[in-house]
Amino acid sequence: MNSNRGIEENTSAIIDSFGVKDARDIEDDRLSFLQAVRVTSIVPENGTVPSSKMFEAIFQIMRNGTTLELIITSYQLLIELEKRYPRVYLSNSELVVDKEAWSPFSFGSEGAYSDRNSTNGDLDEPLNPNGFFLLAQVADTGFKLSGIKPLADMFLFQYLIRVLERDFLPRNSVYKESSEWSLLRESLLNTLMGSRRINYRNLFKDCLYILCKGSHAGFDIPDGESAVKSSTQASGGMVGPTILSEFGKRTVVAVQIFLTSILELVVSKKQADMKGETSRADGVRVPLMDIIVDELTYNKDLISPFLQVFSESQWKLDIILQYFEKYVPKQTSLQTRRSNNSPEVSKLDVVLKCFSNVASTRGIVKKINVEVAQLLLAHAFQAYTCEKADDSSLVQVCKDISAAFQNLRKIDEDMEMLQIAEEALFTVATILSTK
Repeated sequence: MNSNRGIEENTSAIIDSFGVKDARDIEDDRLSFLQAVRVTSIVPENGTVPSSKMFEAIFQIMRNGTTLELIITSYQLLIELEKRYPRVYLSNSELVVDKEAWSPFSFGSEGAYSDRNSTNGDLDEPLNPNGFFLLAQVADTGFKLSGIKPLADMFLFQYLIRVLERDFLPRNSVYKESSEWSLLRESLLNTLMGSRRINYRNLFKDCLYILCKGSHAGFDIPDGESAVKSSTQASGGMVGPTILSEFGKRTVVAVQIFLTSILELVVSKKQADMKGETSRADGVRVPLMDIIVDELTYNKDLISPFLQVFSESQWKLDIILQYFEKYVPKQTSLQTRRSNNSPEVSKLDVVLKCFSNVASTRGIVKKINVEVAQLLLAHAFQAYTCEKADDSSLVQVCKDISAAFQNLRKIDEDMEMLQIAEEALFTVATILSTK
């Protein structure tokens, strides 16, 4: 740590320089600090781990960023430090946890949390669960705001999700082999989801709406380095809508990672539940998939943008199947929980059988309409093909999908074929022509 001692000694002076220097000097000092950390911790092969004080300083610079360059540079540095000096990682299939490592989260006593907005730039402490919840709300509105602060909050939200993911994945990997629930109980994600300070339904709804809005955002995102070079002049506190729209894609990707991690956590938690290893304080108390399906059912206008953006094919298929479960004949049993003994093809096959004749198809369409049926069937087929099913099953699914769309056409002769449905049928025809 000797090589970082001089940098650490100047950290407080660099961060607490407001009112002492003008804005340009402050920005230069902070950029110099970030570069100094990079030179000592990232560049050398045997770099030194920044102290907690230095991590906090970088975190504050990102949270309080007054220019796009400061925000992106500090964000990139934090991400690189996460990779170089992980808190949790696998070593020879063994889980290694550095319990002394700095964390951007604060999970103190539940009673100690205040309701203040923990995303405010003048707050120096790490984020508590309420602060994370508020950041999701900010990110939901960030697509239409044009200031530097919403952008800083979006990057902060992305970084926190990255921290949650990098803590969760190695733990969950070991859990799948060992079934030791304590490994996941202590994860940042489970701890966050176990907080009484989070309104889970509203948090997940915010995330769902971020994804849906993302389907209309500009997706040609420059990489971080080129973004810094092309946007360093945004120092007046305002960011153009094009830049904000571009970086909105990063938020959309982060939210998908967050939701997928929670879905995976729920699967592992259910397994631990069956063994009586969990408690009421563990993890998500409101099933995420139920919330997603309920929200899509309540607001059908969300179905298309959500399925367009959500790219995790396995989970997309599960969500569609659970949605259909509300409308297929009651005697039909659909289990949306993944299991080695219940492959996804059999579940999709059950749904497709419900569209195998005009009568049952008409019964479903009366409840969800032809357009929604097209969307769900086309996206289900798309997700299924991404899962690399065996050839024999794929051929049968192709035939059933084709029959389903034929029956939809019989019910509504004026049915306008959606693009996603046309693409699905083109894929079906291509596959069948080669068999």
